[in-house]
Amino acid sequence: MVLFLIRATLGISSVSAFSSGNIETPASITKTVARLDKAEDDTTLEDLFEDDSVSAKPQKHFKQTSTWRGFSQFELAHAYDDPEHLSKMRLRSELSNLGQLSQHVKWKISGRIDYDAVYDISNFYPRSVREDQRFEFLLRENYLDISKGDWDFRIGRQHIIWGEMVGLFFADVISAKDMREFVLPDFDILRIPQWAVRTEYSKNDFHADLIWIPFATIDKIGRPGAEFYPLVYPPTATFVDEDRSKRNPANSNYGIRLSQLINGWDISAFYYHSLDASPTFYLVGGTSDQPVFQPRHDKIDQIGWTVTKDLGPAVLKGEFVYTNGRQFNVKRLSQLDGLVHQDVIDYALGIDFHLPADVRMNLQFIQRVFLAYDRDIFADKWENGASILLHGKFWRDFEAQTLLIHSLNRSEFMLRPRLTWNFARNWRMAVGGDMFSGPPTGLFGRFANNDRIYTEFRFSF
Repeated sequence: MVLFLIRATLGISSVSAFSSGNIETPASITKTVARLDKAEDDTTLEDLFEDDSVSAKPQKHFKQTSTWRGFSQFELAHAYDDPEHLSKMRLRSELSNLGQLSQHVKWKISGRIDYDAVYDISNFYPRSVREDQRFEFLLRENYLDISKGDWDFRIGRQHIIWGEMVGLFFADVISAKDMREFVLPDFDILRIPQWAVRTEYSKNDFHADLIWIPFATIDKIGRPGAEFYPLVYPPTATFVDEDRSKRNPANSNYGIRLSQLINGWDISAFYYHSLDASPTFYLVGGTSDQPVFQPRHDKIDQIGWTVTKDLGPAVLKGEFVYTNGRQFNVKRLSQLDGLVHQDVIDYALGIDFHLPADVRMNLQFIQRVFLAYDRDIFADKWENGASILLHGKFWRDFEAQTLLIHSLNRSEFMLRPRLTWNFARNWRMAVGGDMFSGPPTGLFGRFANNDRIYTEFRFSF
């Protein structure tokens, strides 16, 4: 959740956020599962077809190793600004399984079910919103891993995360996201896997990553009238159905990322061509008093780099992304489609400290630069932001965290305090708040009437 980096029509085009979730890479999955079965199974894929007759030479039989894990979580939220209302009563359950077919062939299956009772017990939201967000079954990561020497191949639905900032989405250009709660959920929940073919090569301190996504997965933005629908200005706007017709192999995504460890500096560079996961809102009709928009997805190209350096008491991180092909809405409705092309540079510099009393502090400076600036877009030529994250443990089972993201161009911010109680083995309870302030055309200001308090109960297994 970082400022000025979410795709919308108000001059904002990508998402950044804080997250504590970690996503496994093909290599890490391989190593994890290999450790589970090392003592029991040294078979290869050929063992699946061995001769079991009496005269056959005795061989070790193939034995599958797998482990089930997951969580169930209940989430309750109350929006306290006028009009005050219950905004969430969701039960969310996810189950996953890791296993293997041989020493070099691994697999993962996972799925999630979400049910939000608030859309059954209340008519506060439009019918289309209730139907969209009441119930959902989601395929999560479902893939096959094949490892051979320095090579790893992953085929199927998977997370591919290139970003190296602490919880930021700058260089995480591949992930699609469920934006129906903005950037408020944990990122392991918010990210949507892509159907992809991924090839990784590792040798000493060098790593290469090549991906192809034949059918792009795009962001879920919900329906007009939802609390966090990305376009809320002008308030009289109406919308037609999102255009997803470009999701086909002719518009497939592909990219390459190269990484090298040099004298303690972890440096990577990447190129990514894609159907933009975030929508652009095209002006397709209506009047100046009641414009009509349609969300569409354009092709874009992104070039970037990341750097990480362990300084001992602190960790320095930086990310830089240049994006070509995006369009931004302008104030003048006479503009064709209501859009102008704007190439942008997004970068962030951050430092992570571990302070006394088991306290962690993360500081970040963020900037977006419009290279061919049009004065009628809903942003300044240089958009600046900063964030601070404080996280600490106290007593035995309690953790406190506060995240503040603030614009340096205007009075606009998002504040997120949270208290977590790990009250039993595999159980946790959390209470917190999400508060927004700023102008109605701002990244956070557009949600200024959606301030809320919430609680969560989670059981992991």
